[in-house]
Amino acid sequence: MLRYQAGDAAAFDELYARHRGALFRFITRQCRVRERAEEIFQDVWMSLIQAAERYRVEAQFRTYLYTLAHNKLMDYFRGNARAEAVLYEVKGTDGEIEPSEGIASRTVEPQVQAEARQQGDAILRLLGALPAPQREAFLLYEESGLSIEEIAQATGVSFEAAKSRLRYAVAKLRDGLAEYA
Repeated sequence: MLRYQAGDAAAFDELYARHRGALFRFITRQCRVRERAEEIFQDVWMSLIQAAERYRVEAQFRTYLYTLAHNKLMDYFRGNARAEAVLYEVKGTDGEIEPSEGIASRTVEPQVQAEARQQGDAILRLLGALPAPQREAFLLYEESGLSIEEIAQATGVSFEAAKSRLRYAVAKLRDGLAEYA
């Protein structure tokens, strides 16, 4: 980011290539309307471009990027109180994102595939039922690889609040998946 800030346009391309997949998955897993998720995704990158001159190294770059994404998502949810979250998964080698229909098994046995689909559907249902702050903390941790400290910074809460949100999310997911253990 510092290279981009200094005028190196290729540095932006590198940042985009490095973070676009995880960022897009994070946004689409929070936002139900695909077209709106794409708009939010673009808004995040536009905000990054516009804020380049003001950027200061206070944390890792991805923490800064996910803070921008969090803020854009909060703006969206404030303006769309009825918005719901839906999960997406990558299909195929072209990176196309489509609504998830469950997680398929690695084997071709019909029974194993059916069980895996049921478990996947249960995970998606449980994840969708989490309160938004817990779901966000879980996705930032699992999808984006942020630490608890980075989650706290990105979402504007204390370390303990971020830790609690993640802990409660994991506990609820474990409880909901107990029948599959």
